[in-house]
Amino acid sequence: MPKEFYTAQELADKLRVNIMTIYRYIKAGKLKAYKISKEFRIDKKEFDNFLNKVKTKK
Repeated sequence: MPKEFYTAQELADKLRVNIMTIYRYIKAGKLKAYKISKEFRIDKKEFDNFLNKVKTKK
């Protein structure tokens, strides 16, 4: 089963944030990414893990 990847722009659109926010998460180590050429690719599993870490508790 091949891995699924998102671009930084796709995640920014999905989370409704600016793309710079995604870049900041990557730079801070909160979101792991692969840099291919000039673009970042984020593994779907890594994105799911990121969402679980930032989930708020009620």
